[in-house]
Amino acid sequence: MVRVLAFSDLHLRPHHAAALREASADADLVIGAGDFCNARKGLKEAMELLWPFTDKAVYVPGNAESADELRAATEAKVLHGEGAEVQGLKLYGLGYAVPETPFGEWSCDLSEQQAEAMLAGMGAVDVLISHSPPNGVADVTSRGRSVGSKAVRAAIERAQPRYCFCGHVHDSWGVTGLIGATSVHNLGPQPRFFDL
Repeated sequence: MVRVLAFSDLHLRPHHAAALREASADADLVIGAGDFCNARKGLKEAMELLWPFTDKAVYVPGNAESADELRAATEAKVLHGEGAEVQGLKLYGLGYAVPETPFGEWSCDLSEQQAEAMLAGMGAVDVLISHSPPNGVADVTSRGRSVGSKAVRAAIERAQPRYCFCGHVHDSWGVTGLIGATSVHNLGPQPRFFDL
């Protein structure tokens, strides 16, 4: 069994980072589902807040940082359109916002078609780490709009990972749901533990 600490959307908040650092002592693996900083600013500072568990962390970029920026800022494993086996768990990661956001030039976004292509190589995995939630689950904004990704949902329906860890839609932090046998969790910045 692997004790996983998972979170998303830190957004450079020191109090959330402190709670994650404390919780990480009880974790075998830490998963971060993107948006460590704000609008492409403060990523180095965000990674410094998380340094104590870098050696046991796997991250995907959110729309607030690019994959290249995240790889340059941390020694943690970064997945974006690729998989890895970590502590016996098969993981696959897809960062960025899917579909595109209205946030402007700073936001790292993918079209549904780009996301579908990047997810095509995902086979049987234990965990899909996706910054964006799947369409129809844990993806509802405060205005009642479902803004999750159809490509992420289709990949889950096809591959049926045990878990999908996501974030991005702040109004749905803490919301969970099922797609077939896959347990979907919109994480948020609070420490959340899973035994896999």
